[in-house]
Amino acid sequence: MLAYGAEEFLAEAVAAVLASDGVEVELVLVDNGAAPEALARVPHDPRVTLLEPGRNLGFTGGVNLGAATVRSEVLALVNSDAIVEAQALRLLAEHLDDHGVGVAGATILLADSPDLINSAGNPLHVLGLSWAGDMDRPAASITGDRAVASASGACLAVRRSTWEDLGGFPEELFAYVEDMELSWRCWQRGLRVEVLADARALHHYEFSRSPLKMYLVERNRLLLLLTVHEARTLVLLGLPLLAFEIAILVVACVQGWGREKVRGWRWILTHQAWVRERRRLVQSTRTVPDARLVSMLTDTFDPAQTPLPPAAAPLESVLRAYWRLARRFLRDRRS
Repeated sequence: MLAYGAEEFLAEAVAAVLASDGVEVELVLVDNGAAPEALARVPHDPRVTLLEPGRNLGFTGGVNLGAATVRSEVLALVNSDAIVEAQALRLLAEHLDDHGVGVAGATILLADSPDLINSAGNPLHVLGLSWAGDMDRPAASITGDRAVASASGACLAVRRSTWEDLGGFPEELFAYVEDMELSWRCWQRGLRVEVLADARALHHYEFSRSPLKMYLVERNRLLLLLTVHEARTLVLLGLPLLAFEIAILVVACVQGWGREKVRGWRWILTHQAWVRERRRLVQSTRTVPDARLVSMLTDTFDPAQTPLPPAAAPLESVLRAYWRLARRFLRDRRS
């Protein structure tokens, strides 16, 4: 668990983890720059270890630091504003007894409206976009275990061996898209990513669009695409991706974060060596080709937080038609 800023719900989130039923827990809390008063409210418990790196390591760096300290066979990530139900961590850990599962994710409910979903697994769009899947749907509509493109980083579990085999999070991402990167790399290793209906956490979710967030989300979206897809896939997606980048730049300028969008491109251009090395690592360690994963991608953009304007519907139809054709070329290479 990471702590940053005011952390209104930190003490409650820690207490909920410590109250988990049927599983032994040790909680590593990484201080990424939390308010002292927030840390002072954390329950005093010998099972809690506080790490103070002295600076904000981001979500990726903070989790990597905490994970290196945890001694258990199962590593769980829980947001500092997510309140796990008593059985959630036990169910996630038990689900990982199936070694065909790489990541087990909780169904994330809205704390203010616990009968509604915040995320029941996050989709991956062909253009690299991702969002809280099934948001605002009734919680009762989610049953059983579901295979998803990505579990939400708000509450998920992974075997330590899998985490170490994947190398944890790439710290260069800093924040956002890292849960998708981890989940997708599991699929590339032949490991399933599943969300459990009965393992639930209540999330004090707030949707925000700060310039820094948009910079990281957009930059990391491109880094995900550039490193996880095979060259053939990237070639087939080249034209729609170029058109989308131009469209996003226009939107960014209108909304006031155009500089951040350009800053993301600049980061990628000035870190090409890292991108090439990361791509080499990801592609050399995968065992499943893109042809077997295309069914996990979606060509429909439907986040509850930012619905498409009606004028964009014809463009989405064109993209769907193009993607149907492109998928045929990818499937021809299935092995």
